[in-house]
Amino acid sequence: MWRRASSNFLRRFSTSVRRRPEDEGDWLYSSEWWGSSDDGQTVLRSTSGKGNGVVAVHAHPSSRPSKMDWSKMEKWLQHRYEEVHPGYGDGGNLRVLGYQWRVLRFNDVTRQSTVKVMAAYEENKPGSVYLMQQPHCLAVPYVKSMVSAGLTTLASCNYDIISTLQGKKNMHILCIGHGGGSLPLFLASKIQGAIIHVVEIDPLVISASIRAMGFPAFSFMTKSGDRASAKPDVINEVMWKGIHERLYLYEADAEEFINNSTNLYDMIFIDAYDGDDIFPHKLWDPDLPFLKALSTRLHPKHGTVVVNLHSDSDVLNHDGSFPSAAELILPMGKYVSRVCRAYKDVLVGTGGSCEDKADSGSGLAFTVAVPWTCNTSMVVCRGFGVDSEYINLDSVVSTLISKSLELEYVMDLPFSCLEYVKRGVVLLE
Repeated sequence: MWRRASSNFLRRFSTSVRRRPEDEGDWLYSSEWWGSSDDGQTVLRSTSGKGNGVVAVHAHPSSRPSKMDWSKMEKWLQHRYEEVHPGYGDGGNLRVLGYQWRVLRFNDVTRQSTVKVMAAYEENKPGSVYLMQQPHCLAVPYVKSMVSAGLTTLASCNYDIISTLQGKKNMHILCIGHGGGSLPLFLASKIQGAIIHVVEIDPLVISASIRAMGFPAFSFMTKSGDRASAKPDVINEVMWKGIHERLYLYEADAEEFINNSTNLYDMIFIDAYDGDDIFPHKLWDPDLPFLKALSTRLHPKHGTVVVNLHSDSDVLNHDGSFPSAAELILPMGKYVSRVCRAYKDVLVGTGGSCEDKADSGSGLAFTVAVPWTCNTSMVVCRGFGVDSEYINLDSVVSTLISKSLELEYVMDLPFSCLEYVKRGVVLLE
């Protein structure tokens, strides 16, 4: 269990110098991949049969890691090869071919997902190319926001997150909406005890993530609930052993999956916009089955749900310019407000069952603004570690800040968790 950090603890973390790993997904690199679809090389393009329109993946050069650092990855690959395939002998060394950004787009407009991939080949098979998504790299700010706000909130519910980081305890996570897979892959790589179910309705998106964005192929599940591949091949074992066994990627409708599930989840992440950039009505209407079923699948003591939301009102200044990063807080238009109200009421408020409300304790809901983009992260949790009589904006923000500093340290995050929980926090009443 984690106790709330003392002032001395916070002072030690805030004044001590931690050598943070380089954040290859820092927003300063966004100019390398943010351009239009015409700026990159198209590596996959097809039409979705699930309403997402034209699904395409575009490749853009990445400046990091620099070529002088490739040898470190090659040594790691060789060590892994020897671990999973002793005496590989004529198998040849794996060499790095290069690094790229891969951007998943719907209808050539909506940037649905951005990942970084490494391309490698076997030395004695120059024609062979293998893609490995870089799990430590989160390029899009709203994904960092979802991770930071979600894990910080869960830690604030007196959840023993240290044991899950060390693999001594399992954390059951559900991701609704897959995209390129950067969110579940990051969580699986950082949290040794994470068991992650990913639900994606569009088989083309799943195929794009595996074929063109380097997501682990062994994670894909059949309709019957078995692995599509009984055993991963050697290259997948080299790249993903210890991670892909804990990823379960399902092609399924989210509502049907939840209705048929018997799993209880500690955390649920929802990022499910379609090809028209719309959050499906059935995923937030309080009178439809999805939210009610979701409530039964969320842990009653500490269950935490994080939802990515877009702006539904004008974010431009009066002169037509974009506001600065400091000013860019998602306007709570009518659509977004209705989504927030529905999730809060059903999961921790008036919409839940009597049993849910009794178990949820000091449940709460809030939104936090995402820097640099017109998104917000909505968080709904059960059992926030502050007495319900004393829950107010100051107490919530104070708790989030203290836990964010702890998480950033123990998880060795390449980005500041604090940066994504300190701005634009709004309690949902």
